[in-house]
Amino acid sequence: MEVSEILKVKGTTLFTVGPDSTLSDAVIVMADHDIGSLVVMDRGRLAGMLTFREVIRVLAKRQKEHRTGPTPPVAELIVRDVMNPSPTIAAPAMDVNDLRRLMLENHQRYLPVMDGEVLLGVISFHDVAKAVLEEQSFENRMLKAYIRDWPAEG
Repeated sequence: MEVSEILKVKGTTLFTVGPDSTLSDAVIVMADHDIGSLVVMDRGRLAGMLTFREVIRVLAKRQKEHRTGPTPPVAELIVRDVMNPSPTIAAPAMDVNDLRRLMLENHQRYLPVMDGEVLLGVISFHDVAKAVLEEQSFENRMLKAYIRDWPAEG
């Protein structure tokens, strides 16, 4: 199974944010749509990824700083200062096993899928797990049907 097949099943909905957007606005979008990542686009090009991991890291850092002195409000943070500017990229023709390995090795749950300079979508670890489960269920049903139809020995 290829990444492009997972994207076809997943659909084309893509949530983006600009690098100069406030982090608080980005978090609201993520919460409102129950998503764990936003693609950061700048002038039509991929600029980075903002995931709940970056949000949690910056909140933890701010909390630690707050203990030692005053810190500016989180609402003043902008996406550019928090995002991952160099996300790992997946290709549409990539095999799902290679994708899983890439996600695990790079500790990234959300990968943008790029065809050259064109953003095709975002693949999440959840999307991969769901696709693999559905593929295994299909293969299991096919094997069971094959075994049921096994010719009797005479």
